[in-house]
Amino acid sequence: MNAFHDVRFPVAISFGATGGPERRNEIVELTSGREKRNARHALARRYYDVGTGLRSLDDVHEVIAFFEARRGSLHGFRFRDPFDMKSCGPSGTPAANDQSIGIGDGITTRFQLVKTYGEGPDAVARPITRPVADTVLVGVDGVLQQTSLDFAIDSATGEVVFQSQAVPAEGAVVTAGFEFDVPVRFDIERLSVSLSAFKAGQIPTIPLVEILA
Repeated sequence: MNAFHDVRFPVAISFGATGGPERRNEIVELTSGREKRNARHALARRYYDVGTGLRSLDDVHEVIAFFEARRGSLHGFRFRDPFDMKSCGPSGTPAANDQSIGIGDGITTRFQLVKTYGEGPDAVARPITRPVADTVLVGVDGVLQQTSLDFAIDSATGEVVFQSQAVPAEGAVVTAGFEFDVPVRFDIERLSVSLSAFKAGQIPTIPLVEILA
């Protein structure tokens, strides 16, 4: 991912944001009246509006400064999704067995962090590329692994990288728990904020869009 700044959008403002995942599907109505549906993309893409998170003129100033530092839409950054930011449920605490991220073969050292939605053949595995490194817990066959001693986190890809002496054996189930951010960019080229409108309670639109690897 090019032009990415490894900094997080102000969390207090992001918690007031709106948004979520978007799916792009093609729906064609056949002459029989039936529908044929095709997914245009394998994974959802997330869109947010952080304008709804602004509560004060100080917030506006902070967003303007952040926008300038990212050169508008040029550089990506981290965003804390207020609705989906953990390997577990919103009220839970991440545990090492939250998500299955692979099966060992005695050779593979790198395992991509993922969050799975749904169950069985309909489940969707979402790659997590921006974990919060110091929150990542890893288990191998239920045994908690030690950070730095047994594994490290590749901050550019979201992969768990095992040390040579800790490579998961063949058939070993590798699991993980974590908090994470979403890589996004501004989906706008200019900010338009009116002081009088803001005091009147009108919320500016400041869209963000997820950057897919």
